[in-house]
Amino acid sequence: MSEPKLPRPTDAELAILQVLWERGPSTVREVHEALNKGDASTGYTTVLKLMQIMTEKGLVERDESQRAHVYRTRASQQKTQRQLVTDLLNRAFGGSPARLAMQALSTKKASAEELAELRQLLDTLEEEEKP
Repeated sequence: MSEPKLPRPTDAELAILQVLWERGPSTVREVHEALNKGDASTGYTTVLKLMQIMTEKGLVERDESQRAHVYRTRASQQKTQRQLVTDLLNRAFGGSPARLAMQALSTKKASAEELAELRQLLDTLEEEEKP
């Protein structure tokens, strides 16, 4: 039986998830500081409210055993990305992985390393198709 599908995160929620995937379990203050290292200026209370909403939605879990609550993601980065790509694949590309890949590769130049990884994946998929 498959694990239940988590709700699709908003852009702001994805930014918070990215911090949690990179840092691991973190407090609101730590997430706030990480989000504000660049040009962005997100207020502490905004981050707190977003993380409370994310807890209600099931995107993160909150450990309340300490004074400063610690948040962790409910799903891995890979699982979340796979779910988002599947949704995009179905909604925008009629379920065609080839159309999605071609559009992605025509939009932004892939590095030599990325192209080598893609070739290896394609070779593996072709081998699996052989009788």
